[in-house]
Amino acid sequence: MDALLSAIAMFLLLNVCAGLVRVVRGPRNVDRMQAALLFGSTTVAILLVMAEAGGRAALRDVALLFVLLATILSVAFVGLPPGRDGDDA
Repeated sequence: MDALLSAIAMFLLLNVCAGLVRVVRGPRNVDRMQAALLFGSTTVAILLVMAEAGGRAALRDVALLFVLLATILSVAFVGLPPGRDGDDA
């Protein structure tokens, strides 16, 4: 079971690395925001895997906090007036 959880954690870390490339090279701010939301959801998944593997319930609370912050971030980004996010929309 530990090998499976380690493999899942490594896959999620590779997912974060792919998202980091999009943040650096993203042509638009929308692409960068989607990558940032990918970081949030992947962080939640990694924390849940670590909580399951280590038996730490506090990591579940931290994961819930990351979900809340990602939700607020996406709502704030969508609520920006056109042109404020740096795109020519």
